[in-house]
Amino acid sequence: MFVRVLGSAAGGGFPQWNCNCPNCYGVRNKTINAVSRTQSSIAVSADGIDWVLFNTSPDLLAQLAAFPILQPARTLRDTAIKAIVYLDSQIDHTTGLLMLREGCPHEVYCTDMVYEDLSTGFPLFTMLKHWNGGVNRHSIPLDGRSFNIAGISGLSFTAIPVTGKAPPYSPHRNDAHIGDNIGIKVTDENNGKNLFYSPGLGDLTDQTRQLMREADCLLVDGTFWQEDEMLTTGVGDKRAKDMGHLPQSGENGMINVLKAMDKPRKILIHINNTNPILDEDSEQRKILASEGIEVSFDGMNVKL
Repeated sequence: MFVRVLGSAAGGGFPQWNCNCPNCYGVRNKTINAVSRTQSSIAVSADGIDWVLFNTSPDLLAQLAAFPILQPARTLRDTAIKAIVYLDSQIDHTTGLLMLREGCPHEVYCTDMVYEDLSTGFPLFTMLKHWNGGVNRHSIPLDGRSFNIAGISGLSFTAIPVTGKAPPYSPHRNDAHIGDNIGIKVTDENNGKNLFYSPGLGDLTDQTRQLMREADCLLVDGTFWQEDEMLTTGVGDKRAKDMGHLPQSGENGMINVLKAMDKPRKILIHINNTNPILDEDSEQRKILASEGIEVSFDGMNVKL
């Protein structure tokens, strides 16, 4: 299985266009050891030819340009993207679909709750009906059954509901529903290895912990270092939990969660511009390294 990190940052990217926090100011002026990042998305393939795109960030066109294998130029109009899977309906994970309107109809896999949000509160699917019908939507089962994607041989997919938040625009932002956020296991049917991907994780259920323990590789929520990060940096008044994210530090934080898992390769993704781990010389980055936890970057390749 081939995994490409197209984008590794949280919403707004890094640096965020209007932000002068120490990280954003530092990377912009080259006073810290950090690299720019686009908003999170990955692509996965069994053979390196046909790919599944997970989420469509607002930075998608730049991400596609940086990964030309997704434009193999076999015909006059062409793409190697066979399907799109949405793990939630957040703005930073969906807006890029508008940039793909010339390729409609797209094969889109999402939960019922994501479909509802993207048909009403933020009606991407409704708008795109004017381009060759927009999307062919496929429902994602959340009962533990695996599913396959047409045109993608050698991979199977299993989705689970995870704790998180619906987007701020959603009519049920503060009324959580099963299917607002999912994690997904991607299994290589040839060698049995699997990836667990979940860029947004709040409180971890037993089911989530089990899939994480069994994975060969984790690409999981790296949004915040600490619970009150937005407050301490002066850029907002919400805590990590209010936004549906589990911070790395703290007694019940991601570091301690991952400490108990011996099998998987551990990689953080969806990293907020305020997170000190973006500075590769920071103490927080050294702590992650000592725990065997990696920080994803745009263009990162993983082979399983």
